[in-house]
Amino acid sequence: MHMTTNALVLREVNYKESDKILTLLTEREGRLTVSARGCRKKDSPIAAACQLLAWGEFTLYEFRGMWSVKETASERLFDGVREDLSKIALASYFAEVTEALSEEGQPDPGLLAVTLNCLHALDKLDLPASQVKAAFEWRSMALAGYEPQIEQCGVCLREQPQVPHIHLGEGTVHCAGCRNKLAEGVSMPLSPAALAALRHIVWGPRKRLLSFRLDEEGMKRLSEASEAYLMTRLERGFRTLDFYKQTLWRPSVPN
Repeated sequence: MHMTTNALVLREVNYKESDKILTLLTEREGRLTVSARGCRKKDSPIAAACQLLAWGEFTLYEFRGMWSVKETASERLFDGVREDLSKIALASYFAEVTEALSEEGQPDPGLLAVTLNCLHALDKLDLPASQVKAAFEWRSMALAGYEPQIEQCGVCLREQPQVPHIHLGEGTVHCAGCRNKLAEGVSMPLSPAALAALRHIVWGPRKRLLSFRLDEEGMKRLSEASEAYLMTRLERGFRTLDFYKQTLWRPSVPN
């Protein structure tokens, strides 16, 4: 049995002397674990597409109960991301989160599209990394069934919460004064502008996902809340996120 589908490489693991085990997010079949036999050999015709964050067309065949790569045609390698340590670290975080949110054998075109859009933004657009990161975190969580309740205060039902906060455990926006009527747990401050941006990210059209602007304080609140919300709801951390933060804290090297 053969199958041809476009796919993004979310993870690569070296196997034996010249093979890799790849985790792909495919258009047709969702997340798949596949074997790329011989891809680490010199001049392998499938090598370019069989690397982390490569996007391309994969022809797969079944071999001993597992999908294996027969042919590839790489379409996008996001070279601008690969040339920057912080960008490749952040992109790797996107891949790790996407793998965690996707399901084996279940197509998820929305999650695939958002991941590709944010990789494109890192590669080609002159946007703050914190903006791309926050947009990816909020939208991917919403697509995976963790959409926060943001249309009004979860307690008093005010459409524009006064001094807005978001309760991480309950996933609801609320007024600062309504906090004591919610369960225990962490609530993080937003701002009216950050809440408007959050609504745009979650509800707006995918092609305009990154079409918002915030001042420094608003972006700080939006991005801090997005990261904390993701880790709270998924009940885990991400090693790629830890590495990304390390790249931001690197000391400057004197000339």
